[in-house]
Amino acid sequence: MKGDIKPFEFMARREAWNNGVSLYARQTTEGMGLTIAKPLEFHQHDSCMIADPFAILEIQVAQQLMDELWQCGLRPSEGTGSAGSLKATEKHLDDMRKIAFKNLKIK
Repeated sequence: MKGDIKPFEFMARREAWNNGVSLYARQTTEGMGLTIAKPLEFHQHDSCMIADPFAILEIQVAQQLMDELWQCGLRPSEGTGSAGSLKATEKHLDDMRKIAFKNLKIK
């Protein structure tokens, strides 16, 4: 329907020359076309004041951004999420293997 605003779309691209990631965002409004995000601007702010977020993303849009960053080769650094869960599962299986081998008297 004309005037319907579609969710943000993100794109992330790994930059070979500056060892960074470029982020792009756009949004479409039916019948009115495409809008794009412009570069962020930073302003002085009183450290005692709470700042408003510069963007609020719906969960699906945040997931798209995460997927885009994953495609650029970025992974969680503190070991949570899929990578952290896999490591915990591997450790658990190793512990279970040791218990089973000890009880079955297998060396």
